Amino acid sequence: MEIKGQQIPTNTVTRTLSELDAATGNIYETVNVIARRANQINSELKQELASKLSEFSFATDNLEETFENREQIEVSRHYERLPKPTLIAVEEYLEGEVAFRERHPQAGSPSGE
Repeated sequence: MEIKGQQIPTNTVTRTLSELDAATGNIYETVNVIARRANQINSELKQELASKLSEFSFATDNLEETFENREQIEVSRHYERLPKPTLIAVEEYLEGEVAFRERHPQAGSPSGE
């Protein structure tokens, strides 16, 4: 996943509720949208990291034969320095980069769907 040139903070930032729920009109829907996007980002980052680290794994690896690999350490440190998926998702949401659609329950159906 490519983190764009955006300035995403690496720690928590205080936000106003009116700023967050402007698009949905409901803070709970906003939190749900952001949480789902954060889960997507987290999955993408996990897959990307796993594929990069798989280049360093060998068929003969076991606990006794573990050795220090500088490139592997640098890849791990790069991912550790990235902002948390939730912070990325909040920034994307505030910039209007997250697409979502509202689900409205149908009238008269017992399950609401």
